[in-house]
Amino acid sequence: MTDTARPPFHLAIPVHDIGAARRFYGEVLGFGQGRSAERWTDWNVDGHQVVTHQVDNHVNAVAGTNPVDGHDVPVPHFGLVLSVERFQQLAQRLTDAGTDFVIEPYVRFEGQPGEQWTMFFLDPSGNALEFKAFRDLEQLFAV
Repeated sequence: MTDTARPPFHLAIPVHDIGAARRFYGEVLGFGQGRSAERWTDWNVDGHQVVTHQVDNHVNAVAGTNPVDGHDVPVPHFGLVLSVERFQQLAQRLTDAGTDFVIEPYVRFEGQPGEQWTMFFLDPSGNALEFKAFRDLEQLFAV
């Protein structure tokens, strides 16, 4: 599919504090806020719809980890594939906001197929996010 033919995806995630989620997704990450109610908010994540739903008694959303390139990757996780420039800008924005990275920004698979910048961090409710960037987007599905 071409970029213009790709439909936006929808992802709903649980949070324990909708106010903290609104600060994190809106102010820290800079996503545009869409419709919302007392216990949920739609976020525009580069044209995709991510919805934070307050769930009573919600606890850490990470089920476990999987070793990848010498790091324990939290699972499940979600995020965007960015340009290298946007990745670096977001990494700085997160650093400036005092974000504790699960995996600090670095180049994974350096010199190999699929070489990419990557970083992992948690939202205030423990949902894991990964943002990555490829110098050559053709490497996204490299084998």
